[in-house]
Amino acid sequence: MIGGAALDLTLTVVLVAFAGVFLICFMKGAFGSGFAIVGIPLLSFVMDPVTAGGLLAPLFVAMDLYSLRYWKASTWSKPDLLLLLPGLVVGIGSGYLVFRFLDHRAIAIVMAMITLAFVGLWFLRGAEVKARPRSAPKAVAAGFASGVTTMVAHSGGPPLAMYLLPLGLSKEVYAGTTSLFFTVGNLLKAGPWLLVAPPNHQVWALMAICLLAIPTGVWLGWRLHGALDQRQIYRACYGLLIVTALKLLWDGVSGYL
Repeated sequence: MIGGAALDLTLTVVLVAFAGVFLICFMKGAFGSGFAIVGIPLLSFVMDPVTAGGLLAPLFVAMDLYSLRYWKASTWSKPDLLLLLPGLVVGIGSGYLVFRFLDHRAIAIVMAMITLAFVGLWFLRGAEVKARPRSAPKAVAAGFASGVTTMVAHSGGPPLAMYLLPLGLSKEVYAGTTSLFFTVGNLLKAGPWLLVAPPNHQVWALMAICLLAIPTGVWLGWRLHGALDQRQIYRACYGLLIVTALKLLWDGVSGYL
């Protein structure tokens, strides 16, 4: 058990946490999950990262299950999920060991650099949505890498996106596949995170309050998804990869300072 620092349930903490969870829900509704890390910097203003991780782990499950109201089975790319999910399971188990016994800061830095290189190459090639063939080894590797990074940093989006985006899936299928992938992942990692950072009474109370942000946040994100065309969705996803990579890079580098 690692645990986090004590959390005082002040009005500021409640408002910032609610805003962070709302932003994460909005991203899940718009892009099917994978970019949850964009809301985590807000939480870092009022709590330490381990406490934030323990707070978010059960909330991610609630967000994902609610998101399936919009991302139904018709939006899942089942051939890709069959390749991705086994690696995800192994990756989450490995990520738990990394979190407890190894230096996860180095993993964050490496993942950030790979992600930035991937996005840079996409822009250099003209930023076009072009379908590429599936690759079973790439899918398994992406699932594994996503499992590790989602466990150690709640940031499994980049490895999954680096596999799915080049496939040129429709925006609905991309979002739906991502949503189901992280529904499974967040269900699997909730238990390990609760062992790493057992919530106290204040954290449980804050979770209950933040649950209220889920329906509206997911719905508004889903409305944005419907308003954007295929090219806009893909450009937004690649842009969010940059934000996510920079956040991972900062987390990793600042951890050594």
